[in-house]
Amino acid sequence: MKDSAKALAAVCLAAMMFGLEISSIPVILPTLEALINSQFSDLQWIMNAYTLACTTVLMAVGTLVDRYGRKALFILSVAVFGLASLACGLAGNATVLIIARAVQGASGGAMLVCQISILSRQFTQARERGKAFALWGIVFGAGLGLGPIIGTGILALASWQWVFLIHAPIAALACVLAGAGVQASSEAQAGKLDGLGILLLASAVFGLTYVIIQGPQPDMSSVEAGVILMLSLLAFAAFVVSQKRSQQPMMDFSVLRIRGFSGALLGSAGMNFSFWPLMIYLPIYVQAGMGLGKAEAGALLLAYTLPTLFVPPLGERLALKLNPGVMIPVGLLVIGAGLLLMYVCIGHAGLVVPGMVAGCLLAGTGLGLTNTPVTNTSTGSVPPARAGMASGMDMSARMTSLAINIAVMGWILVQGISAALSGVSEGAALQAAAQAVAAGKQVVPVGAFHAALDLGFSWVLMYGVASVCVAAVASFLVFRPWDGGVVAEAT
Repeated sequence: MKDSAKALAAVCLAAMMFGLEISSIPVILPTLEALINSQFSDLQWIMNAYTLACTTVLMAVGTLVDRYGRKALFILSVAVFGLASLACGLAGNATVLIIARAVQGASGGAMLVCQISILSRQFTQARERGKAFALWGIVFGAGLGLGPIIGTGILALASWQWVFLIHAPIAALACVLAGAGVQASSEAQAGKLDGLGILLLASAVFGLTYVIIQGPQPDMSSVEAGVILMLSLLAFAAFVVSQKRSQQPMMDFSVLRIRGFSGALLGSAGMNFSFWPLMIYLPIYVQAGMGLGKAEAGALLLAYTLPTLFVPPLGERLALKLNPGVMIPVGLLVIGAGLLLMYVCIGHAGLVVPGMVAGCLLAGTGLGLTNTPVTNTSTGSVPPARAGMASGMDMSARMTSLAINIAVMGWILVQGISAALSGVSEGAALQAAAQAVAAGKQVVPVGAFHAALDLGFSWVLMYGVASVCVAAVASFLVFRPWDGGVVAEAT
């Protein structure tokens, strides 16, 4: 096997692991809740620890790749990912699992940046680079799209631990292939690591997420929540000031004046306010609310993610014909239509299963139509010298908005359930019951349980519909395709 083939195989294995750790974990959340006696907030942190850590690392890895070399950092990140996956599988309680997930997310973010660097630098011919990126995209998409059915299959054949443990041997193989095939490199003029900027933005995002998730808990007072929220806002304001004053900003906000970049960024926000965070809560509703078994739930969730594997090539071709300024808003509206169809079918016994399947397919199709044009436009609309920074800014914005909206959707779910249970209990007991029901625990009479989950999930879906439609309209207005379809501007 040639070195380039070994490098590509290593990169593809890492991409598959990264995708699986996003889409296969939601399927096992109801099982985790039952087996390790976790609370609803624990389930949110199991997902968000990965996302928040990934967000933080993404902002630093570009500089570290230049300083220490893509080969060394890639092998290190893959090895740490494998060890963290092993720790996740061996975790005996929610706290250990959350910590291991954070390490997994940090190493996963480093893997992701290194993958792109390896493909860009090691495959120098345009044709072979295109083939390498195409294969990488297919494998990454397969990890995301097939994650639910793979997670369900592992649960059926073994136990939830193997959803994590399976990555240890895969990571070991990827390290061997990378050691043999990836070319070593480093840049003599590596940029300076913006430690202050990373700390400020990470603090702001973590603080806001913490307040949204932990704020409703009985052990957090409104004063404490208010103080953390204020500190988070101050940290974000300080981050913006630090970036504007920096000679080498991690995020150059002047690129927001480029219509193509800003329109694509709104497209990213639309997906991360609707499709992706919903994936975390959909398995809970499908299993606890609809009463489907693990196999049936996995099949339904496959309808949600599988289009993200097959539709992107169509979305890319349509974007070339229709202009990204039209294609991205249209794709977002298709996501909204899918979520709206799910909303309409909730509470109708004869329609809920076919309606949810159809809504999942439609939402997944919208994601597939949107994702590739967003990625291509965000980097293609800025000058080449700033493409790397723009790519990092786009990825950081994606992960940040995802982390926040996982928390927001969870809060909305609990509030909807609380509204439905207001006649059953009150005060702290009501909040505790709502948290339990949100995690799929039947702590109230069966009729009240299903009615509460229906209302809570309806609220979540309407939030997703409203958010993605607002993003679609805003993206369309920013792109202004009626002006001739120009998405790139000099600044």
